[in-house]
Amino acid sequence: MSAIEASVRAFVAGATGYVGREVVAALRVAGVETWAHVRPDSARLAEWQARFGALGAAVDTTPWTAEAMSARLPALAPTHVFALLGTTQARARAAAARGERADYEAVDYGLTMLLLRAAQAVVPAPRFVYLSAAGVREGTRNPYLAVRARVERELAASGMHYIVAQPAFITGEDREEDRPVERWGARLGDAALAVVARLGAPSLAARWGSITGGSLARGLVRVALDPGVGTAILTTESLRG
Repeated sequence: MSAIEASVRAFVAGATGYVGREVVAALRVAGVETWAHVRPDSARLAEWQARFGALGAAVDTTPWTAEAMSARLPALAPTHVFALLGTTQARARAAAARGERADYEAVDYGLTMLLLRAAQAVVPAPRFVYLSAAGVREGTRNPYLAVRARVERELAASGMHYIVAQPAFITGEDREEDRPVERWGARLGDAALAVVARLGAPSLAARWGSITGGSLARGLVRVALDPGVGTAILTTESLRG
């Protein structure tokens, strides 16, 4: 590992998700010192400690409060902060039944903004790597895309050095969480795009086709660690490399 690589340190929020755990693995393959964040109240904390520990990554259990995270990140001084946070409507409903809040506004927007504010306190400033989604645009009525549009807008105004990934469907047989609608949507979409490619629009298919968590993670880490890349918004095509 070179001297430059030895100085790279990454903090991964959302490390237990499908993309997050692949990002942790890709960072460790690259020889990057990595902290994988896991909620301190996670029922699977011991499992994640063993799983990430086997990769050589440290597990961080800082509570999701502004005070705690704003103290922890400057102490770790990461050079890269990966914001891979997200929830689903099913999780939000389950949380609401328990009297908790875990909707798009609270998780996808709220926790990402909390992490961004904490990252702004790090000196020197880290590169902020944000997992967004394809189709994000101002004025959308889709609540999932709307919170991502707000995050992207605030990230652009933050003054941070950042990378935004906008993949289409993220799916794969290795995904632990069962998402049949998303899986079938990806299959149907890929089939339609294959026809489009044969009709002479391969770039459209490359941009909107589905991608596995592993492929996305490797592409994201590759670009994030490249010192020659400035602020960038990455499509599925560019993430595939």
